[in-house]
Order: sequence, then C-alpha cells, then structure tokens
Amino acid sequence: MKRSANSPSLPEFSSLKIPHTDPEIHSALIHRLLYHLSAGVGRRPLVVICIGTDRSTGDCLGPLVGTSLARYHSSMFHLYGTLDEPVHAMNLSDTLTTVYNTFDDPYIIGIDACLGQTTSVGSIQISDGPLKPGAGVNKELPPVGDIHVTGIVNVGGFMEYFVLQNTRLSLVMRLSDIIANCLFRAMKEWHRSNLLAAQDG
Repeated sequence: MKRSANSPSLPEFSSLKIPHTDPEIHSALIHRLLYHLSAGVGRRPLVVICIGTDRSTGDCLGPLVGTSLARYHSSMFHLYGTLDEPVHAMNLSDTLTTVYNTFDDPYIIGIDACLGQTTSVGSIQISDGPLKPGAGVNKELPPVGDIHVTGIVNVGGFMEYFVLQNTRLSLVMRLSDIIANCLFRAMKEWHRSNLLAAQDG
C-alpha cells in the first residue's frame, strides 16, 4: 500500500486525481496515461508492477489489476503481480532485482492501493515518479515506477491495518476494473501509434 494520499503531493501538472464516479474518468485516465507513455517510454521495455496482497481486502487492488491485465495475454508489456503470484512486502525487492536484471532500462508503471482523506476515497490517481509502497503502514520498501497509478480505497491516518482489512471489496473491484481497462487501452493506443510512426518512417 502506498503512502496516504493527503501527503505532500507532486506539482499539479504531473498528477491527476479523479473520482471513479466521474463520467469522464475513462477518457481522462487514458489521455493522461498516453501522455506519460508517449513522453517516457520510447524503445524501453514496458513493465507493469502491481503491488499488494490477496490476504487484505483493501490491499488487493494491485493483484486484481494484474489479474485483469494478465487475461489479455499481451506482448506489449511485461507484468508482475497477480492474485496467483502477488508482489508484496516480502518479495518486492527480489521482484525489482529480477526486473532490472531481465530488462535494459525498463519503463515501470507501479500500481498500488492507497489510503487518503474521506473526500478522496474512491478516486484514482496517476502521478509522475515512483510510488512508495508500505509508507502508509510504516514499512520501508523500495520505490517503484517511472509513473504510478493508485486507487484510494479507504480513509488513512489511524489504524491502517484494521482499515485495510475492513475495506469494501466492491469499491476495490470497481477501481481495479477501471484502472486495468484504462491502462490496457492506453498501452494499446500507444503501441498502435508507434507502429504507424514506424511505417511512416
């Protein structure tokens, strides 16, 4: 789980936060993801790392996203973190070592759950730079991602472990569905644009 969403934030232009109930959420997320992919990936291998555990309702957002993305069987990206093979506090460092030993200068998208203010619960964020998993529950874990996507699943600031265990699964699943759908559509559009550019070149 990432740090609380009411921590000091990145500059406004580098971060997007939008409620999952917003009718424009899909187009907004896809547009922002395309911006980051177009600006940062180039020829770098694209890696998605979905962080969390299926043993906690609030912290299973990452593995749910990973499981949804795995169903596409896509060669556009490399995926780590599903319900069957989660990436969590105990194996995150080893996973990152594997990624950096396997791929040359990978472009990493980190996915994780997040706690935040009451008014932000149910929102999805896309931010430049790495996420800091475990910070919300006082764990020292390595930062992950050139960019990161987080779903704010519950209220932070007090008894975080208890809060995560008592988070509504229905909300987590709605957020994970939106993130997986928008991320795949953005990667597909980015890949298609690259193919067209290569043909024109």
